[in-house]
Amino acid sequence: MTLQRKLSISALALVMVAGTGFTPGHGSVAPAWQLTDTGTSGPATATVRFRGLAPVNAKVAWAGGSAGTVLRTVDGGRTWASVGPPEAAPPGATALQFRDIEATDARHAVALTIGYGADSRIYTTSDGGRSWIEAFRGDDPAAFYDCLTFSDRRHGLALGDPVGGKFQILATDDGGRSWKLRPTAGMPDALPGEFAFAASGTCLVSHGRNAWFATGGDATARVFHSRDGGRTWSVTDSPLPSGPTAGIYSLAFRDSRHGLAVGGDYEVPETAPDGSAVTRDGGRHWTVSRTVPGEYRSGVTWRGHHTALAVGPTGSDISYDGGTTWRRFDTGSFDAVACADDGSCWASGEKGRIARFKH
Repeated sequence: MTLQRKLSISALALVMVAGTGFTPGHGSVAPAWQLTDTGTSGPATATVRFRGLAPVNAKVAWAGGSAGTVLRTVDGGRTWASVGPPEAAPPGATALQFRDIEATDARHAVALTIGYGADSRIYTTSDGGRSWIEAFRGDDPAAFYDCLTFSDRRHGLALGDPVGGKFQILATDDGGRSWKLRPTAGMPDALPGEFAFAASGTCLVSHGRNAWFATGGDATARVFHSRDGGRTWSVTDSPLPSGPTAGIYSLAFRDSRHGLAVGGDYEVPETAPDGSAVTRDGGRHWTVSRTVPGEYRSGVTWRGHHTALAVGPTGSDISYDGGTTWRRFDTGSFDAVACADDGSCWASGEKGRIARFKH
């Protein structure tokens, strides 16, 4: 697998179209995305793509993207400020891809760049992005880190693709300021072509002591589950199709039992049979959704107890029954989606796009 293949999820030049004929079944206002002005649509930054997304609440959100870009808003998306780590700005480092960012408030955030070896880095800030600390830089040329998750302010994990036949897990217990590579004795063997997708920062998720990560790349898309904070893992086959560029791209768990998985093949985004599934037993068993989005989806999130959102380069879908059935409500291009505890939801993607959910 080449770095080019890992990084090149199709940049489809789709125009966001609101009002696609969706008839709302819940409430009187149809679900829709409202684009915000990120200030990244000029010629110099027209190619910035935001795959890392961390909403804190209706006012505060962070986003990480290509070209070493990190943005933050503290006024609900009316204005965005560039707060990227200074190390990512000088010539020679602008190729860094921020693919995941986790934030607890307007001051504290942890951001991951992806790539082999030294291109996999983790930065932290505690002052709203005015200064950053490089907390981790990969020193193994075969390692490639994909995504982050935090179960609370202190405890977090980072997922790396297999090295020596085992997926890699970094762990922190000080809010991301330092990271240690976990022993692989408790990690099941990876399949020969298996890896995780750094598409939306949600290939690895957690809830309390539970953590899950999703894979693709080989004949079977699988879900790994840890009940002890990432020390030991079990693995379950999923019904989502898998292949060299196909598998599960995103997971979401609303508690320790109820989870969602979406994916497909980013090289064939217009079709994704069996591209979403649900679990009600913590990931031991997965069932294909009764009505799937039908196209490749790179991000999924819960919004409350039963409502969920899924996004991809060809559109967005909503479910009101916990992922059992999905319905299209937008045809614009997004890569990542996330909701804060207060119910505010955001999506991000190509061409500097970041939007708020209205419903």
